[in-house]
Amino acid sequence: MVRSLKLDGYTLIDNIRIMKNSIEMIQKSLLKKLTILLISLVVTMTFAQQDPQYTQYMYNTMSVNSGYTGQRDVLSITALYRTQWIGVPGAPRTQTISAHSPLRNKKLGLGISIVNDQLGPANETYFDANFSYTIPVSESGTKLSFGVKGGFHLLETDWSKGLYQDPDQAFEEDISLFSPTIGMGLYLHSDKWYLGASIPNFITTDHYDDFIESVAEERLHYYFIGGYVFNLSKSVKLKPAFLVKAVKGAPVIADLSGNLMFNDKLTLGLAYRWDDSVSALAGFQISEGLFIGYAFDNTTTNLKNFNSGTHEIMLRFELKKVGKILSPRFF
Repeated sequence: MVRSLKLDGYTLIDNIRIMKNSIEMIQKSLLKKLTILLISLVVTMTFAQQDPQYTQYMYNTMSVNSGYTGQRDVLSITALYRTQWIGVPGAPRTQTISAHSPLRNKKLGLGISIVNDQLGPANETYFDANFSYTIPVSESGTKLSFGVKGGFHLLETDWSKGLYQDPDQAFEEDISLFSPTIGMGLYLHSDKWYLGASIPNFITTDHYDDFIESVAEERLHYYFIGGYVFNLSKSVKLKPAFLVKAVKGAPVIADLSGNLMFNDKLTLGLAYRWDDSVSALAGFQISEGLFIGYAFDNTTTNLKNFNSGTHEIMLRFELKKVGKILSPRFF
């Protein structure tokens, strides 16, 4: 029979087991915190922008420039879902739905946009009404559209979620903040090309900062977009495009893309986000009024060691007017 030495009601073996379990818990806690810190550092360096980002921005133009409102000449409804950095706890997930249409004289455009952006314990919702006014600027068909948007931004946090549980008193109470939003955009375009500049929101609001795990002040964002359509043959079109995003205190982010359209049905392309990722894009015009698009991002920074890519899917439904035939549009 093996004898055990008792200390305060516990055997020596019990105490050794308790100490061992405590050391393992401390090691796991430290490893967990170091992992979160490393991921947060990389996320902060690679995603300094505060607004949601999209790879298929060329099909989701109204979300970045209100001047685009009504420019597709029909009622156009777009839904987009993006899940970013698969495998990273609390990584961004974004859902967008928008609808816009020209009015009878085609000079005015009206639209709405709803964006839900989830990051860690935070959930941010943007609701905006968009308005545009278009004037001709040349006899060749060039037009200039002035756009404005107004709505609200709702920020909510739930500190009880997963890795974001924190014993600090600062995280005991969840946050719910409501802020108005006002933005504007300019959109110069013809049948073959477009250029645009916009500021999504002039009003200082609050957003969730994943790096400091707290609420921080929103800064002004500046967007610049452009694209051109080349007819390579009767059945093949090429559209290079760009989206440049700038915000004070963060590096400029440039998205470059090139898409080929075959027989006005199949679209294939590649994209590059500066110092961040490379992407493959595909789209198919299923019917006259329904288009589906997909994009996959492969991270090029050190964050690639922690995730298996980003997926983005987009659906666009367009309702034609009675007696009108829809012609496929590249933008």
